This record gives sequence, structure tokens and C-alpha cells, in this order.
Amino acid sequence: MDVRRRHLNQLPPPTAGEPLLKPHKYQQTTNNTKASDALPLPLYLTNGVFFTLFFSVAYFLLHRWREKIRNSMPLHVVTLSELAAVVSLIASVIYLLGFFGIDFVQSLITGRHTHDGWDVEDEINSVDRFVIEEDSLKKPCGAGIDCLPVVVAPAKAADEEIIKSVVAGTTPSYSLETKLGDCRKAALVRREALQRITGKSLGGLPLDGFDYDSILGQCCEMPVGYIQIPVGIAGPLLLDGREFSVPMATTEGCLVASTNRGCKAIHLCGGATSVLLRDGMTRAPVVRFGTAKRAAELKSSRFARLQGIKCAIAGKNLYTRFTCSTGDAMGMNMVSKGVQNVLDFLQNDFPDMDVIGISGNFCSDKKPAAVNWIEGRGKSVVCEAIIKEEVVRKVLKTDVAALVELNMLKNLTGSAMAGALGGFNAHASNIVSAVYIATGQDPAQNVESSHCITMMEAVNDGKDLHVSVTMPSIEVGTVGGGTQLASQSACLNLLGVKGANKESAGSNSRLLASIVAGSVLAGELSLMSALAAGQLVNSHMKYNRSSRDVTKISS
Repeated sequence: MDVRRRHLNQLPPPTAGEPLLKPHKYQQTTNNTKASDALPLPLYLTNGVFFTLFFSVAYFLLHRWREKIRNSMPLHVVTLSELAAVVSLIASVIYLLGFFGIDFVQSLITGRHTHDGWDVEDEINSVDRFVIEEDSLKKPCGAGIDCLPVVVAPAKAADEEIIKSVVAGTTPSYSLETKLGDCRKAALVRREALQRITGKSLGGLPLDGFDYDSILGQCCEMPVGYIQIPVGIAGPLLLDGREFSVPMATTEGCLVASTNRGCKAIHLCGGATSVLLRDGMTRAPVVRFGTAKRAAELKSSRFARLQGIKCAIAGKNLYTRFTCSTGDAMGMNMVSKGVQNVLDFLQNDFPDMDVIGISGNFCSDKKPAAVNWIEGRGKSVVCEAIIKEEVVRKVLKTDVAALVELNMLKNLTGSAMAGALGGFNAHASNIVSAVYIATGQDPAQNVESSHCITMMEAVNDGKDLHVSVTMPSIEVGTVGGGTQLASQSACLNLLGVKGANKESAGSNSRLLASIVAGSVLAGELSLMSALAAGQLVNSHMKYNRSSRDVTKISS
């Protein structure tokens, strides 16, 4: 089949609704010669031939030179066969130095200029050298057309010495950003060194397309690439009279679709309402005194009453739980700094106080804890809605009585039988995690943020359903941490809560907490309906199972 090719910069701009063009394969842009046309053999056979040639002639020459040394013959006197072997050895070495072989050979044949034996990096950095196969535009990725491969340019000669020093251990991997002054190059060097040290390929882990400067010193150390997580949209979620399209980053099939169905049911019934009960981040250092009596003196001191902190004593150890408002930030670092200042101040009056740790787990962060379930941490939110009988029947495919009974036996009684701590719900953590990852929150704080009790009750003479979620520990922020990264910032912007609210400090983070609770309400409503109607297994078999032939993929 005659395949026509042209430069990307010669293509007309995409019309409205037309997908952006993606390059399919790297091809030579100066003529219609494909890389595989450089030699008459397929690429894998060509590589095999040159590998075989290299080792064969090398063995032959070593064997001949050893005989000459034994027989005291001059090495510079060569026969025709030895001369041919030397030429073959040089040719095979040139080919193998190209690493990807055929591109290097093609450059010699066609006269195309290459850089360091590999010109793919130059093609990546120059848009007009991208070419596409027009036939591939008619098919989506996966429909018989290969997706654009993950391409990471090999290290240049100038970087080779640095890579070798990292492999040898003379240059610490963590110092590459400082040493090179280029975060992207540091990631490339670290990645190549890691592959050489471990002997494992990172070919499927993307490197390019990410701003490594944005994470330096605040989000991730020693990066070697980034993970791609698909982001779906559930909604619109009608909450407190406003509509929100909720971004959810997940790899679990059915999750976005299920939450979207819950949003539809809520929207058809006039929306959900939310109430913010508390807003305060906590930090609880542990300090030790010589005696329990001395610890009790601090517990009842005027400083504790003035600060309004909650104290608990275990022997001669005192745990103080500070609760602070942190504006639009999640606030862990902010509160920790403030608590450290308080401890320094308290030591003026209690010089015998021994500060064991700035966190004594009475906070409690990233662990299921009754103190968070009872006292709350971060934002405490209640979100509720009344779902009409008709919507329960037509959209959720079940009935009110079945939902109420299932909720009592599953979320309340079943969780109690399991000794659950804050887990009186169907799958709140699913939605919390997906929204957290999409909006740049700390995914580990999903633990306490997913504390949730789901309540369902028949109202209006048993015809309609009142459903609510109570979440005492939603820990979110719209500034700091991962919220400033481009992708996460875009998702926050979609929700209208990006950055700090200059007019009302903390209102953006409080609104985000309400959106999280509203999304959980939608997810709980949909999953419980699927369980009541017996749809769960069928839905997951349909939407959460790949139909691709994995045997072909693995081969």
C-alpha cells in the first residue's frame, strides 16, 4: 500500500472537534525511504547479523594474532583474509555503536547528519521533523495502530562520564540537580545510571513532558520519570446550588462511571447540600518530665488554657494536641512550625521538659485513629440529599426500602461486626483517593480523610430516600505541595478553587472539602444501588476487564 507522508508543519490546523495529530513513527523527512529500507533484512535479523559478524571476526583475529606471536611472525604483515576480517570488524563496531543500529547505518547510506549516532532526540526537539502516516489518523490508538512509543534520548558524550561516576558511586545520585544545574538532565542521568546498575529497563516510564524544576525541593527527590494516571470527569455535581465537574484520577474501571451516575441522580432531585462543622489542622508533640506530677502541672497551666489545646497524659509523658486554622493550605508544615515555637516558649517556664518528638501520633496523621473520628481533623463536613422515588427506580434501578435495609446491614451492622474505625461506608476511600490524586493532595491522608458514615432513611411517607455522608477528617488544601504542579493545578482550576482565596482566606480549601464530600455522597449512592440491584459483578465484568488479547501483548 502506498503510504503518503508529510511534515506536521505542512498539515492544516485541526478543525473544531478534530483531535490533535500525534506522530505515529519516526521516519526520514528528506525522502520516502523508511528506516527498514536501509538494508534488505528486517531490523532484528540485521542486528543479529552484525552481532554475529562482530564476535566471529574478533575471534578469528585474536586466534590469528596468537599464532603469529607463538611463531614470532610480525603482526603488521596481514593476509587478505585478515584484512577482510579487520574491515568487517570496523564495520560491525560502527554499526553497534549506533545502539539502535539501523538508524546509524541509514545515516551513512543516505548521508543524513546524526548527533552522537542517534538523531531521534533532534527529531523530538524539532516539530517540523515529525512526520505521520495519514492512514493512521483514521484509526484510534490500539486499533491496529501502535501508539507513540516512549522515547528517551540516550546520554550524550558529555554526560557519559557523569553516568559512570554515579554508577561507580563517586557522585551521589541526590546531588545531580545541583551538579548539573538542569533538573531534566539530572533525571535522565539518574535514570540511565539506575538502568545500568540494576540491569532493568525503564523503557515504559516516561521522562519527557514533565517540568522537573517544579518539584525540586518540595515534591519528589531523585526523580527518574513520572507515572501516567488517567483523569476522568464525574458530574455535573449539583452542590449547594452550584455545579461542579469533578476530576478523578484512577485506574479502577467503573469508579468514574458509578460516581457520575450518583451525580445524575442527585442533580435530578435538586442537588445536595453541605455543612462545614469544623476546620482545624492538628499537631500533637510528645514531651517528657521527670515525674507524672510535673507533667500534670503543664497540662493545667495557663498556657494550655490560653492556647485551647487538648492534653492527655500517659505516665510521665504528656501529649498535647494543637488545633489551628491554616487558611487555604492543608497546613501540616504550618502547624508544625507554630507548635515548635510554642514548645520553645514553654521551656522557659518548664526547663525540665524533654521534647521527645514534634509528633507523638496523638494528632493523628495518616493513620486510622478514634481521635480523628471523634474530634475531627482538617475539615469536618456533612453532605446530604433527598432522592425522589422515581429517580431511585429509573436511574438507580432499585427501590428505597432495599437501599435502607442494605445500608443498615452493610454499612452500619456489618462494619460494627468488623470492628471498623470510621469505615461505616461502602467505598468512600475510592472517591477520596481519586479526587486527591487529581488535585494534588497528599494521597496518604486518604486514610483519615476517608473516615465516613453513610446514612440512608426513607422519608415523605417512605417514598423518597434521604442519604447523607458525615466525614470528620477531610484534609485538603489548594496551595502548597502538589497543588502547584501543572496537571493538578488545572484540575483545581476546573473546580474553581485554584490557589488561595484573597477575599476570604480558607474558603477555597473549605469548598474543596465540600466537593469531596459531595462526590463521596454520589459514589456511595451509586454503589449501594448497584449492590441492592445485583448489578455490581456484571458492571465490573463489563467495564473493569480488558478485552485485549494479553497473550499477544506479552509476546
